[in-house]
Amino acid sequence: MTAPYRCPNCRTNRSRFNIIKQEPQSVKMDPQTGQIVEEYTTGMLSPFHMPYKGPEYRVQCAACGLVEDERTFVKFGEQQ
Repeated sequence: MTAPYRCPNCRTNRSRFNIIKQEPQSVKMDPQTGQIVEEYTTGMLSPFHMPYKGPEYRVQCAACGLVEDERTFVKFGEQQ
């Protein structure tokens, strides 16, 4: 988060953003009720439970509301 950002949607915002930190929670849910049956800790996932591999941060433009991966905002911030 040390690179300049620019919104790829509204193309004018370069200064107002919301940084969204993603904290995944690995759970097993009951398919009928939706209640959490089991909660997994990092490194203790069941063999059929794939760990989260998405971005650590997402960014929201505070002018137009677009939410994207941080790299998208950084790429547009590099352009003049």
